[in-house]
Amino acid sequence: MSDNTTLLPVVKEHYGRVRNYIDGELVQSDSPREGEVTNPATAEVIATVPMSTKEEVTAAVDAAQDIFEEWRETPPNIRVQPLCRLKALFEKNYEELARIVTQEHGKVIDEARGSVRRMVDNLEFACGIPTLMMGENLEDGAAPGIDEEYIRQPLGVFAAVAPFNFPAMVPFWFWPQAVACGNTFVVKPSEQVPVTQDRIFEIIDEAGFPPGVINMVHGDKETVDALLDDERVQGISFVGSTPVARYIYERAAANGKRVQCQGGAKNFLTIMPDANLDACVPNIISSCLGNTGQRCLAGAVLVLVGDGADEVVQRVVAAAKSVRVGYGMDETVQMGPIAASRHYDRVLSMIDAGAGEDNSLLLDGRGYRVEGYDNGFFVGPTVFDHCDPDSSLIREEIFGPVISIVRVPDLDAAIELANSSRFGNASSIYTSSGKAAREYRYRVQGGNIGINIGVPAPMAYFPFGGYKDSFFGDLHGQGKDGINFFTERKVIITRWV
Repeated sequence: MSDNTTLLPVVKEHYGRVRNYIDGELVQSDSPREGEVTNPATAEVIATVPMSTKEEVTAAVDAAQDIFEEWRETPPNIRVQPLCRLKALFEKNYEELARIVTQEHGKVIDEARGSVRRMVDNLEFACGIPTLMMGENLEDGAAPGIDEEYIRQPLGVFAAVAPFNFPAMVPFWFWPQAVACGNTFVVKPSEQVPVTQDRIFEIIDEAGFPPGVINMVHGDKETVDALLDDERVQGISFVGSTPVARYIYERAAANGKRVQCQGGAKNFLTIMPDANLDACVPNIISSCLGNTGQRCLAGAVLVLVGDGADEVVQRVVAAAKSVRVGYGMDETVQMGPIAASRHYDRVLSMIDAGAGEDNSLLLDGRGYRVEGYDNGFFVGPTVFDHCDPDSSLIREEIFGPVISIVRVPDLDAAIELANSSRFGNASSIYTSSGKAAREYRYRVQGGNIGINIGVPAPMAYFPFGGYKDSFFGDLHGQGKDGINFFTERKVIITRWV
């Protein structure tokens, strides 16, 4: 339970109606359609969000298109100057942004701070674009006296459709690289958590980008469709559920756009008999219950190999019971609420379904109450053991604080189970054996592999991987993949006679 005396103050009790950012100005939408933004710990409305009109999306793309040629002709070392100023401004407003994230999303304050830090890391990576965007050349590459080279060029307007689980960080996987490469951009935040981006764009406005280089429109599916169908938008980046990722991929690709869509996940954590339990159990709990299980790299299924499974189960259940659940503004809290009522209902329904199947419910998080927050969307840590590999607990993404345990006889069976999933986002192994670790990383069909690490989140300079139904596209976000996605390589062959 949360102790109210430890609560950090919120930035504001109510933020009003969030604004779009078009052509260098924060502007109110004219749309009569709007939604409510709630604090998931209290269920209180803290803002309203407009569902922008097609005309407003067009205005944002107009602004981005109009400035593109001037921006692409700006030398890279000049283009990154607003990004460098923005990094300094974010450092100055770091704590404020973290508290807004906690207030509208529910994640605990330390997790919010960490997500803002990752946001800044991606910005910092993009500041290196003068080096990262360089091409290559080879003298006499085609024949004596004929040189060959390639250069990278920006393409035009890009857009990102962001998820609810990381209100600050995820848009920064994309737009800083795109803009640094000479493109222009439109961000569509999640309508569930738009307040963080509203404040971020206030800060962006201080950084001195030319009007139109970076824009933002709020909205829902209609807003997304307007971006997908605008022929001037060259590419779309997306993070969210697999059904929506597939929809965006198919519609954008049909319209001739570049697409990178990060989808859902079902991540397997394999614990070998030689694993150091003192070290790995806290890491497992952090993986499965951190951010209340609402991240695409969260551990979901524990695969216990061979002997010693009972001890692992006992330790995991004991550790899960000790997790302090409450309002994320409380510095002592370790797990916050589910981010929204509809997600809360879905997590509870998935627990209900799991309990009705052939699984052993060891720790039940349903009906969890936090004193002083009776209306909050709280689900306690939940642990199932002896799960049927074909049950919904193992096959479907839950996106909540639910740990499902499967027992297998050996490493081959563990790898086979992980590879049988339609998802391929992440997978981890806990072991003291280099041989087992290498076998796992070699054979598991996942884009992000952890060795004694439960959340194998790549840094900004590495691509964010994903296989199978966890990713649609060819080039991932972040790292050199991002540079390739936001540029086209032009080959030039030269002979002077």
